[in-house]
Amino acid sequence: MVILNQVNYLENEMTKRIILILMCFSLLGFLLVLNAESPFKYVGAKKCKTCHNTKKIGKQYEIWSQGPHANALKSLSNEASLKYAKENGIKDPAKEAKCLKCHATAAAVDKELIDKQTTLELAEGVSCESCHGPGSHYKTNAIMKNKEKALANGLIEPVEKVCITCHNKENPFYKPFNYKNAAAKIAHPIPGRK
Repeated sequence: MVILNQVNYLENEMTKRIILILMCFSLLGFLLVLNAESPFKYVGAKKCKTCHNTKKIGKQYEIWSQGPHANALKSLSNEASLKYAKENGIKDPAKEAKCLKCHATAAAVDKELIDKQTTLELAEGVSCESCHGPGSHYKTNAIMKNKEKALANGLIEPVEKVCITCHNKENPFYKPFNYKNAAAKIAHPIPGRK
């Protein structure tokens, strides 16, 4: 009977230790998840240019760089913007936060979300990542080849909801926004893909 009690005691102690060890590993795993690199980081248009400026892929970078989004910051220095700024007590619209939030990706995002190894510049205007999401995780060719993987790694599809965060009535130069027409004007598809 004494031996049986000792066996039961040892089994209980062993069970407690196993539970304690499992709890420690669970806590460690939880802490690792908390410290994992998240959320995704912004890397800047120059990183996108590396792959998205070839004829084979459709020269998306070139199309963007000649379009209204890449030149959005410059538009804050045009005559109409400067007139509006003067009439509304804004010293320089190209330095005003409420203007920059829609005219420069670099001004619109939390500085902690900008990858320290790359450059996201105000001069980029509304860069690739404003519409497609921060690229730190999906930028590699291995991930970009697989749409599901890319979406799981931070890629955002530029649907109307994304566009109307800026193309809305808060804009002093607002014109009714037609997503389908606007998307067609800035389209930069990969040749042969739908």
